[in-house]
Amino acid sequence: MSAGEVAGLVVAIAWAVLVLFLAYVLVALGGTLRELTRVVGEVGDSTVPVLHEVTTTVATANLALDRVETITTNVSTITKNASALTSIAAVSFGGPLVKAASFSYGVRRALGGKKQRDVERRVKDQMRREKGSARAARRKASVTARKAAKRAAKARR
Repeated sequence: MSAGEVAGLVVAIAWAVLVLFLAYVLVALGGTLRELTRVVGEVGDSTVPVLHEVTTTVATANLALDRVETITTNVSTITKNASALTSIAAVSFGGPLVKAASFSYGVRRALGGKKQRDVERRVKDQMRREKGSARAARRKASVTARKAAKRAAKARR
């Protein structure tokens, strides 16, 4: 066997190993593609019912939103009516009520003012009397103390 034959034999073995390796990779890739095809099929089968449920849910939510919109419109109308009624009541009853309250306040002030002045006058008079009696008591105490001091000075002599 010559060197050329050995080299040819090595190249042939290398090509055989390469072909076997590529065959193994292709078989493995084929299995992966089969598995991927199966998963995609399952996802497609399970996605269709989910899409139907989502469609049903969205339709139900739209109906509920329509009802809420109706309710909101009715509440808005009621609020406007209540505001108008309040304005009418304020105009109708507000003026006479203010006048009645002002009149009753004036009457109370007129009648209560006299009583208030009488009470204030009596309190001031009482305070003056108490102040005067306190001064008189202090004067009397100081006179008594001076007399006692004079007696004590005479007794010592």
